[in-house]
Amino acid sequence: MNNRPSERFWELDFFRGIGIILMVVFHFLYDLNYFGGYDFNPHSGFLLFMGRSAAIIFILLVGISLTISVSRTKKYAENVWNLYPKYIKRGLRIFGWGLLLTLITWIFIGQGVIVFGILHFIGISIILAYPFLRFKSMNLLLGLLFIFLGSYLQTFSVDFPWLLWLGFVPEGFYTFDYFPLFPWFGVILIGIFTGNLLYPNYTRKFSIMDLSRNFPINMFCLMGRYSLFIYLIHQPFLIIILYLLGFLGTSTITI
Repeated sequence: MNNRPSERFWELDFFRGIGIILMVVFHFLYDLNYFGGYDFNPHSGFLLFMGRSAAIIFILLVGISLTISVSRTKKYAENVWNLYPKYIKRGLRIFGWGLLLTLITWIFIGQGVIVFGILHFIGISIILAYPFLRFKSMNLLLGLLFIFLGSYLQTFSVDFPWLLWLGFVPEGFYTFDYFPLFPWFGVILIGIFTGNLLYPNYTRKFSIMDLSRNFPINMFCLMGRYSLFIYLIHQPFLIIILYLLGFLGTSTITI
């Protein structure tokens, strides 16, 4: 048992690794459907459940990890002032990776350009979430409110694109990856609530056996620790593999 780990909580990396596996499998089947002409419908049924499950795991863990990061800094760092700029920089860096994906999808794919995908969303959310860390239990109610309002916004469309990032979807809008603040910021807030509940002051509030040295578990943890890197490289890697295996033709990807 280890309720006061010096570096990371292995179980969070493990669940993040599960999210990575779900995401890669989902995108593999999505690529076969989009590029290869295979009949996999990623917008309903089990595939939709798989994709949404991966997203919920990642986003929930963003909120949990924010609480752990801040509490660790406050507990062990000598200078805890001006923490917010650190998270502004982190959020902008991840948002920048999102902009790179926007550029890549615009150049190589065209239709379905990622305008406000999960990296854009996570980057902005890290910046916006910091003031909510102090609210503790209130974040559960706020999170449910965001989810409820986001579900309502999905029932109609608008004739302008300027509030796309909030969840106001223009008529005919199509993209490969879309995570607006409503409802998804609600999942961040629920993650913050969960982090404050289960990991206050950088300490587990529950006992759990350390399984991180078990090889299969450790492999999931390893993927979880490098989740951003895997996310950034997995799609080009999948497309290359599918092309080499003959599932894709040169005409399926445009330049």
